[in-house]
Amino acid sequence: MKLDILVFAAHPDDAELSCSGTLALHIAQGSKVGIIDLTQGELGTRGNIQTRQKEAEKASQILGLHLRENLGFADGFFRNDKEHQLAIIHKIRQYKPKIVLTNAITDRHPDHARAAELVRDACFLAGLRKIETFQEAHRPDFVYHFIQDRYIQPTFVVDITDFWEIKKQAILAYTTQFNAPKGDSEPQTYISTPEFFDFIEARAKEFGHQIGAIYGEGFTTSRMIGVNSLWHLR
Repeated sequence: MKLDILVFAAHPDDAELSCSGTLALHIAQGSKVGIIDLTQGELGTRGNIQTRQKEAEKASQILGLHLRENLGFADGFFRNDKEHQLAIIHKIRQYKPKIVLTNAITDRHPDHARAAELVRDACFLAGLRKIETFQEAHRPDFVYHFIQDRYIQPTFVVDITDFWEIKKQAILAYTTQFNAPKGDSEPQTYISTPEFFDFIEARAKEFGHQIGAIYGEGFTTSRMIGVNSLWHLR
């Protein structure tokens, strides 16, 4: 399967929190979209590998993804090295995406910035034909980084107003991670309180406000963005 947009996310739920409105928008427009999670989120305080997998499957159905896979890297301990780069290069060459979305360039969780660097480097290396993986070399046209816990000034913002409810449902599919009731059997964490979800909505409203929309998702890029016409801007 050839994908138009492929997300590489450090943990299951990273994509839902940060770019699922954008994914839902493009799926509705006919794009083929997939997510590849780098780890199983096994170091998360709440839940476990099995519950996280079921939650990711449910979120994928809500979004209408064409593909979801997990590379099984070690949560908290994967590195930007040849072994991990080759695993990502293989997937880039297999699915040949035009656009790759990945983690924030800096963030509260160290895995996020590490994943951003790893995926960015692998996207470039995937275009070098002398790196042999028994596949045709392929380099995505664009690599964009979503914005996560820490505020980063976006390079551009996508209007997700019509897809906010889908994003919300996809996030809340992770019942062990978000909006947990007080007094359940597992400890509350930074992300499990209702206040954290309030922050996610406030961030989306903030980005939306900046472009004259109700809800938005922000992205950054390390390369200059070109347009064919001023009419493509809003």
